[in-house]
Amino acid sequence: MSFFISDAMAQAAPAAQQPGFEGMLFPLGILIFFYFLFIRPQSKRNKEQKQMLAALGKGSEVVTTGGILGKVVELDDNFVKLEVGENSFLQVQRHAIANMMPKGTFKTVNKQKPKA
Repeated sequence: MSFFISDAMAQAAPAAQQPGFEGMLFPLGILIFFYFLFIRPQSKRNKEQKQMLAALGKGSEVVTTGGILGKVVELDDNFVKLEVGENSFLQVQRHAIANMMPKGTFKTVNKQKPKA
């Protein structure tokens, strides 16, 4: 049978090394990389969004996530009532507000006449 299968020569197994600090550098490096690339920027954005929503008040000019520009008329813990035109109001959830706009933005946009 040795004609088809060559005989394996037994060798002594190499001494097993314990994975030390050097073996952990690469996985730790990857974790640190992902933290600074993904987790930290997202938590910063969430913190800024919460601060912006806390600073929201009557008369603030905002843009929703859907792109609707309006002026805050009423607000409570969950909903915001926006004036989007003359005697036109929308009620949106508070977290649907994407950005606060500078004062006067709502007036200048509404004063522009549509092109016919």
